[in-house]
Amino acid sequence: MIRKQTFDEEGSVGGFMDKASRLEKILPNGRGVWIPIDHGASDYPTEGLVDLEGTIKALIRAEVDVILAQKGVVSHFSHLCEGTKTSMIIHYSVSTRHGGPQSDNKILVGHADETLSRGGVGVSSQINLGSRWEPEMVERMGELNRQAHQLGLPSFGMVYARGEHLSPQKGDLTGGQAHGVRLAFELGCDAAKSVWTGDNESFQQVANAAPIPVLVAGGPASGQAGEVLDLIHQALNAGASGICMGRQIFGHPQVEELARAVVMLVHHNATVEEAMNAHNL
Repeated sequence: MIRKQTFDEEGSVGGFMDKASRLEKILPNGRGVWIPIDHGASDYPTEGLVDLEGTIKALIRAEVDVILAQKGVVSHFSHLCEGTKTSMIIHYSVSTRHGGPQSDNKILVGHADETLSRGGVGVSSQINLGSRWEPEMVERMGELNRQAHQLGLPSFGMVYARGEHLSPQKGDLTGGQAHGVRLAFELGCDAAKSVWTGDNESFQQVANAAPIPVLVAGGPASGQAGEVLDLIHQALNAGASGICMGRQIFGHPQVEELARAVVMLVHHNATVEEAMNAHNL
């Protein structure tokens, strides 16, 4: 379903939501529960994404703030978000498991001017810091963010410090993750994603690397709700502004319940025990 998306919400200008209003919707009070589901483009079949519509509906019922997806998914399913608390952001970076030595080379597969007509409210792109293809990915994120800036769209940066040429400074407790957040900010991102670095001290350095919200990633699905919620609780205490977790959430057998529990942690300051008990996890 492709259409021009219009907004009549408070804070809109001339019938169209401005960037500040979009940011407040996707990051209410500066915090967010974001679920990326773009994994099917890189690797399929993917557990939790075979029944894509069912997963999306469960996340919407759980009132997550954002679902991040490739543009075809947003075009097809964004109508499900109308009238709900959930928005969709288009992730424009992609590579596949079949790319051989270039499998970590995330290319752009679209332009920011597609975003609104497909039903999205913002753009997202990825850099693998330390990859041999890092310069090209840096250039691509900068260009996508330029396009988004011209259109008044929020930009999100996934910067992973994990390439073969990664070279963190001596004494960097974050292993380059703080640099990734700083790079996303300096390239114009309004929020960034980073992995949990293992302890409060190191993640504080990640969260303090830039004056934008930092959302913590989840990694491979574990199936253990308690472990996931405990990680999120620790990250929030260390300065995270929320989560950007995919497989840990959509790959769980109780997708909606776990997502609701995460919303309790991020937006209602619940404890892990309170969130688990409330949703029978």
